[in-house]
Amino acid sequence: MYDYIKTVIPGERILFHQPMKEYTTFRVGGEAECLIMIRQEEELAKLIPYLNKIEQKYFILGNGSNLLVGDKGYRGIVLKLDGEMEQISVDGTHISAKAGALLSKVAVTARDNGLTGLEFAAGIPGSIGGGIVMNAGAYDGEMKQVVESVRVMDCDGQISVLDNDTMEFGYRTSIIKNRPFIVLEVVLRLAEGDREQISARMEELMQLRRSKQPLEYPSAGSTFKRPEGYYAGKLIMDAGLRGYRIGGAQVADKHCGFIINTGKATAADIREVIEEVQQRVKERFHVSLEPEVVFLGDF
Repeated sequence: MYDYIKTVIPGERILFHQPMKEYTTFRVGGEAECLIMIRQEEELAKLIPYLNKIEQKYFILGNGSNLLVGDKGYRGIVLKLDGEMEQISVDGTHISAKAGALLSKVAVTARDNGLTGLEFAAGIPGSIGGGIVMNAGAYDGEMKQVVESVRVMDCDGQISVLDNDTMEFGYRTSIIKNRPFIVLEVVLRLAEGDREQISARMEELMQLRRSKQPLEYPSAGSTFKRPEGYYAGKLIMDAGLRGYRIGGAQVADKHCGFIINTGKATAADIREVIEEVQQRVKERFHVSLEPEVVFLGDF
């Protein structure tokens, strides 16, 4: 297998036994058996069909902002988007961004070009590819509102373009959640706006984030999806779990919807806190909390 991979990817971009804590915003996680830096779509087009054909496990990684990797690591291949896979370009009121581009950088690009509609994304830490998969959103904005089309690759390496309606966007979901597609590139349709007003709105939202969210600690952002008719953070607080802690993992005092790494958490600590929160909220309020966080590897 690695002999074939080396015909596609230069050896210096094929890394073995990489600690995943260096690639996730939780700053925890054991080693990935192999991590490959992917810089071009053509590399994915050659690797994906091959890996599927030989039934080799793999995971596409952007910024690792919604990911909890187990302490025992991941026995598979991590494909980390890098280089050209992070490119952003502007054409009039449209922005094209490759899947590995940080959503926050795309928002800044929109601002710098006087384009409005993406202000809500300024503080979201993930890649735009991940943002598309989960229809990321904040402060009454979501990707569904600005996406014109998404280029995707299937498990055979075939590329398709899906329009907004075909994407089946919903609350923290999209067609990518249920189909074996890999996001390659996103085209956003924005509107002309006043750069100073756009900048002021982005700063306003960033101030809100800083005042209400524990940004000083490693986390994956909001840990749970919002249950219909409720707010996850309030349910957790009302269950008496503010500050609840196992090892180095803690329900944040500032915002109970965040589980944070206070410095020396393990992935197991974080997962145990997640499970305890789910159990207590279910017992007290009969509401099931579904994690936004993706669990990867062995715990």
